Amino acid sequence: MNSFDWKNLIDPLFYIHFDINGIKLGIYIVLFIVFAETGLFAGFFLPGDSLLFLAGIYSRELIENILVIDNDFLNVFLLALLVAVSGTLGNIVGYWFGSKSGYYLYNKKDSFWFKRKYLVQSKDFFEKYGGKAIIFARFLPIFRTFAPIVAGIVSMDKKRFMFYNILSSFIWSYTLIFAGHYLYGFLLNSYQIDLKEHIELIVLTLVALTILPVIYKFSKKTKEQE
Repeated sequence: MNSFDWKNLIDPLFYIHFDINGIKLGIYIVLFIVFAETGLFAGFFLPGDSLLFLAGIYSRELIENILVIDNDFLNVFLLALLVAVSGTLGNIVGYWFGSKSGYYLYNKKDSFWFKRKYLVQSKDFFEKYGGKAIIFARFLPIFRTFAPIVAGIVSMDKKRFMFYNILSSFIWSYTLIFAGHYLYGFLLNSYQIDLKEHIELIVLTLVALTILPVIYKFSKKTKEQE
């Protein structure tokens, strides 16, 4: 079994190569992380985008945890499909949790930590931008964890939520997994650049690409309010 280090919690390769007594469980760990990060409060700190990108690079290894397919495209396609389904189910759980706790929050008195007006504003936001919010949140760490929960809290229409839930999950999984797999092959074959030797750089780059736009948006909004 892999030796444990707290740093492993944010290391995508730890999950991809995870095994117990030689039995590889990477695919199951990856699917659980996707489920947790998109539907459970506890999943917000887990790697998401970088995990899927690297999963694309190691797609054959992951799928071989289940079955052996001697076809490169089918390995990537099946992996992306499983991740998309897991992400969809995660959002459903998040929405359910939000819908069950919504009544309590709507009747909760204002406090230092909670303002009912923010909940009302969130409801208005989801009624106007609900679909876009669900799609964009898929590509933003932390936000993809809380978006379905907030959608449930503000009682976003179930059919509308499910449509954008499924759409966003498939766009997210297929984009990142296919990008990881085929970019790896292209750079290796064309420029002899092995992305497996630059894992840390990949993780840092993806974190920057997903976090910086959020920081910019919030800083711009803060300046406008000043």
